[in-house]
Amino acid sequence: MFPTMIGTLVIAGIFGYLVEKFGLTHNGALPSIIICLGGALLFYFVRIMFGVSFGSPGLDAIISSIGALIIVPTHYRK
Repeated sequence: MFPTMIGTLVIAGIFGYLVEKFGLTHNGALPSIIICLGGALLFYFVRIMFGVSFGSPGLDAIISSIGALIIVPTHYRK
């Protein structure tokens, strides 16, 4: 369980950096990484508690990072 959580956070952090590096978001590298880590960690705990999953833990990390990057920045922008 613990290696899965570490792997999920590593994948989410890399994904957050790459999304910012390729210019898909304009949050800054650190905020994008933090947003992705938060979304992935939240979905990791939802997966453990309720058994909701899209497939492998890596795929869950990527999908939850995408969801967090869509929801969080656009929710607070005017």
